[in-house]
Amino acid sequence: MEFSNFFYNMQIFLYIQIANICVCCVYVNNLIQSASLYCTYDLIALTKSEQLLRIEDHDFTMRPAFGGPPIPVGVDVQVESLDTISEVDMDFTMTLYLRHYWKDERLSFPSTNNQSMTFDSRLVKKIWVPDMFFVHSKRSFIHDTTTDNVMLRVYPDGNVLYSLRVTVTAMCNMDLSRFPLDTQTCSLEIESYAYTDDDLMLYWKKGNESLNTDDRISLSQFLIQKFHTTTKLAFYSSTGWYNRLYIHFTLRRHIFFFLLQTYFPATLMVMLSWVSFWIDRRAVPARVPLGITTVLTMSTIITGVNASMPRVSYIKAVDIYLWVSFVFVFLSVIEYAAVNYLTTVQERRERKLRDRLPCTCGIANPNDIMMMNTSYSDMDQNATGNYGMPENGGRQERILAQLTLGDNQTTSQVKSSRTYVNIWIDTHAIDKYSRVIFPGAYTLFNIIYWSIYS
Repeated sequence: MEFSNFFYNMQIFLYIQIANICVCCVYVNNLIQSASLYCTYDLIALTKSEQLLRIEDHDFTMRPAFGGPPIPVGVDVQVESLDTISEVDMDFTMTLYLRHYWKDERLSFPSTNNQSMTFDSRLVKKIWVPDMFFVHSKRSFIHDTTTDNVMLRVYPDGNVLYSLRVTVTAMCNMDLSRFPLDTQTCSLEIESYAYTDDDLMLYWKKGNESLNTDDRISLSQFLIQKFHTTTKLAFYSSTGWYNRLYIHFTLRRHIFFFLLQTYFPATLMVMLSWVSFWIDRRAVPARVPLGITTVLTMSTIITGVNASMPRVSYIKAVDIYLWVSFVFVFLSVIEYAAVNYLTTVQERRERKLRDRLPCTCGIANPNDIMMMNTSYSDMDQNATGNYGMPENGGRQERILAQLTLGDNQTTSQVKSSRTYVNIWIDTHAIDKYSRVIFPGAYTLFNIIYWSIYS
């Protein structure tokens, strides 16, 4: 009895499992049929367009009219933005819409209303398109957000429009000899990679009108003066001649930023170094730090400008201005060094002269008074008063020391005094001349500099 119950329960369990398996099979079969139906529908839809264009009837690995004359391919460009200009890397970055126009009779199709058909990048991979590339480009890519920014438009007579949105970074050989008062011309070059001029004739579709720009394009450091196009032939020794299209754009640099950041500070530092000429020559703690500060500041300005520039092997316009300004600041320090040295030499000679001349604090003998009058009248007035006695007290002390001598001694001392005075250098005159010469020379330099580079 127990054995029969066990056998009965096992049969029920097996029936239940078989039923579950059957349900799962039916569910999976339905999923497979749905997916198959969807794929079949998509394949039919794609096949209709391909059948209309007769994609399978032709070999699109070959160019149109292969074996005949070169196929003309017109190009026009819409510049969306000019993103960056880099002097350090010698390149520029541009975003543009690149459009190609050609006729491929293999893609012609019957149409009652003469309407074109538009496709995306999926059909582009199945037909022939021009193999354009950017000469001297460093980086480039086709935008793919949210899908590939590629459009293909086919007309019933076989005319084709192929458009794509591209960002390219290309080389720009800049001449920075007039920086920052320079004008640069950069070029974007378009060429076929595989097809020579025997197979493909590349041309601007409407001449200069083929290049359109957005009026809102602007750059922080440059003013865009003009865009224009040209066409040339490029020769490669291994493959032959190719048509090459050029997009030229001319940029003029804004000078106001560099006036504020470079030229004005350098000019102010030079003018600040001139303050030293109005400070007393004995004020060493005032004049020396002033000169050193202006020299160090000019060095900092020069270093800052060169840090943001490429290491070119020629002199730039800003280098000329900064280094000439640095020389003026340096010469103002040298000027005070000369003044201080000559002052020290004068004081040393005066000290030696006073040591050789005995001094009397009073004159009681009338003969001495007469001797004083005679000695003073015999001395040259220029020798006592006009050769750079820095202070009245010093001049009176020298006169008094000379007047207390006897006739013979006075005569010899007067001669030696005249010899001494003849080699006297007025250190005050150096500062006086520097107050005029330094500003005048720097003003003349600025007039010449800005007349040449502006």
